This record gives sequence, structure tokens and C-alpha cells, in this order.
Amino acid sequence: MHRIRAITIDLDDTLWEIGPVIRRAEADLWAWLEQNYPRIPEAFPPDVSAALREQVVKDHPDRMHDFRFLRKAVLTAMALKTGYHADFVEEAFAVFDAGRNKVSLFPDVMPVLQELSQHFRVVALTNGNANLETIGIRECFHSVITAVDAGAAKPAAIIFEKAVQATGVAPNEVVHVGDHPEIDIVGAIDAGLRTAWMNRTDAIWPEHLPAPDATITTITELRELLGDALAGMNDAP
Repeated sequence: MHRIRAITIDLDDTLWEIGPVIRRAEADLWAWLEQNYPRIPEAFPPDVSAALREQVVKDHPDRMHDFRFLRKAVLTAMALKTGYHADFVEEAFAVFDAGRNKVSLFPDVMPVLQELSQHFRVVALTNGNANLETIGIRECFHSVITAVDAGAAKPAAIIFEKAVQATGVAPNEVVHVGDHPEIDIVGAIDAGLRTAWMNRTDAIWPEHLPAPDATITTITELRELLGDALAGMNDAP
């Protein structure tokens, strides 16, 4: 890792736990619908709602990477099927989005991320739609690349290629940090990046997949992993 000059880093389940966030955001949205458009919750219990989402994904295979579009499309379909006009969809999505961006950073994240951004080109690379300005960490990143920006989600090569372009260095001078073995690590390996698997849950690496260059459990360990590269930067004239 002594040649690393840039870092691409996943967000959900790498910098914060996403499961509770999404569940809370969906509960907020459902409560809002119950108050303002009650026929929708009545007509769409969880199993029916899930089936509708699956149908929307099938109907828009070219937009599978765009979670905002898919959620809005589902809300639009729910409105039409229950006799409402769909002009409330943007407001409804805003309720969900507000909850989706109320995240709790893992305690190791902020101080180390701030330090790393002073020495490396740090690019957020995500399939999701977190708003880093709202969360309050946008200043730690030189660029943000999303699946919507790239037109495809990880592990597609193009999203990693766009992230590397944003760093301004060669792929083998970039380390990608992420929690998902296939989406993050294998995708990054295939794109020619170095890799650090964020394993916060003591998971076992799938033996059938190519191994990451390193396994870490905190961003602090990433700082330690990049110690030689950081020392080289500090020693440079």
C-alpha cells in the first residue's frame, strides 16, 4: 500500500450502519402516508408493496441503479392504483429522504477521515443516494461518484473507472474500501484498484472470491494500513 495516492470509499455499512436508517426512513414515510393518503397503506401491506416494487424494477431494467427513481415510481404506481393524483410524490419522497440521511457515523470515522482527506484524494463511491452535505461530511471528500452519475451500480467497471478519473491517478494507486465482498471488493479488483475489505461484523471471506489486499475493521485501521504511503508523502520535499 506504500504507493497509494487516493482512496475510494463506500458509504452504507462502511461509514455507518444502513439497515436501521432505512427502516426508520420507511416508517416515517408510511406514517406520513397514513396521515395524508390513507388509502395507500390500506391497499399496500408489506407483501403487496414488495411485489409492486419488484414489478417496477422489471418494468425499468435500465434504471435499476437509480434508487430515487425506483422509489418515486413505486409511490406513483401506488397513487394511481388507489385513486390519488401523483402530485404528492416529491413531497412523500422528501419525507423518506430526510430520514435516510439521519445516519450515525461509526465512532472511528470522522477524525481519521478528516486526516486522510488532507493527504489523499478521497472519493465517495456509492450505489446509494446519501446526501453528504446533509449528513455533514462532504468536506472530507474531494468528489462523490454515485451509481446515477455513472449510469450503473457497483460492481460495474464504469463506476470504478469514473471514481478513478475523479482521483486523477492510476487505478493501481487507488485503494477502494468497502464492506461488500462482490459489489465492492471484486468490482474494484476487476477495475484494477487495490482493495481493503471493511469487515465490521467479523464475517468470513467467501472462499470462492479473489481475496482483498487487506481486511480492516475500522477506518482507524485504514489509516494504519496506509501508514507507509502517508510517511512517504510527509517525507517528500
